[in-house]
Amino acid sequence: MVAHMTVNAPFADPKSLNEPVEETTRFAPKFGADGLITAVATDAETGQILMLAHMNAEALAKTIKTGEAWYWSRSRGELWRKGGTSGHVQRVVEIRTDCDQDAVELVVEQTGPACHTGRRSCFYRTVTSAGDLKIRD
Repeated sequence: MVAHMTVNAPFADPKSLNEPVEETTRFAPKFGADGLITAVATDAETGQILMLAHMNAEALAKTIKTGEAWYWSRSRGELWRKGGTSGHVQRVVEIRTDCDQDAVELVVEQTGPACHTGRRSCFYRTVTSAGDLKIRD
């Protein structure tokens, strides 16, 4: 299933920029061939990475409009609002984009845990020098 209707709608098409993408003040997110852009959510207070997900143009537009994080589920092929069933909502404080606009950071106020495991962050394991995983909280 395609994750988008029109890849960049309702945002500016990156190909339409007259200045280098790194210097522009126009938001022109670069969605991949699958219609998705990588989104990382970070805690507004601590800066901790909470989770990584993907957004299509509709999810990004809904996030901007509602002030709550919306994502595209690649496994279910549908939009989902963070906290829609769990109540663990992400209120968006700021949206940032990287230098080439192919990823976004959602700076959020997280209600409850961000991870479906019940942990504050989805990034709760570290890789050891032996190549094993160590759980940390």
